[in-house]
Amino acid sequence: MNDEETRQCLEAGLAAVREAGPIALEYFRRPMAVSDKRSGGHYDPVTEADRRIEAVIRARLRREFPAHRVVGEEHGTEGEGAACWYIDPIDGTRAFISGMPTWGILLGLVVDCRPRVGIMHQPYTGETWFGAPGIGARLRVGDRETALQTRSQAALSDAVLYSTHPSMFPEPGLMGRYERLAASCRLQRWGGDCYALALVAQGGIDVMVEGCLMPYDILPLVPIIEGAGGVVTDLEGRTPLAGGTVIAAANPALHATVLEIMTGRAAVP
Repeated sequence: MNDEETRQCLEAGLAAVREAGPIALEYFRRPMAVSDKRSGGHYDPVTEADRRIEAVIRARLRREFPAHRVVGEEHGTEGEGAACWYIDPIDGTRAFISGMPTWGILLGLVVDCRPRVGIMHQPYTGETWFGAPGIGARLRVGDRETALQTRSQAALSDAVLYSTHPSMFPEPGLMGRYERLAASCRLQRWGGDCYALALVAQGGIDVMVEGCLMPYDILPLVPIIEGAGGVVTDLEGRTPLAGGTVIAAANPALHATVLEIMTGRAAVP
């Protein structure tokens, strides 16, 4: 897929999330029915907004890209091929049902195992972060559009670290390594979901470590963060095609330091 084809996919994706955005606003900060879809383990909420948003985006993608595969959180996988769209209709459903505006609509395109297009749309705040090769990473608010840049010189000692919740680190030893990482940073905060990952691209947050992710939770954000100068990998240092525990950092040197700490391969500086 060349850059012009990628740009066409980006524009189609942006149109899809804009079409779906008003559905979320029908429910946000209003009484809504919430179901629990867990099959054991932690509370896993889903709303009618999740299902409706994904259905709208899927329908548009099917019309415009019938040869592409589509994977979504609520309606599974359809189609086949080297080009695959990932949909998380409301990333941060717990925030959504709580009235916190840190959720977003995620849509990403992966081609031949490479994240090519990424979109994070927050209809309540009117913000849309997006990224693609040849475009970099950008933030659109209304008619205003700005280029995004991570903190390219951020080091561990002055880094701002975010993660959504401690329960994302259930593996033995992982929480202990995270605590050592947090002790070495300037500031650590909990919360954020996809909104905090978008702020890595924007330069407000330097490191985001998340666990227990599915591919649709992270792949749409990879082109945004990387397009702004950051690095996103799993704990093996690879593109997180399968999700799992993921490190997003503002620059390669900071990412390498965080990766060493989170894998236990180096002592904390």
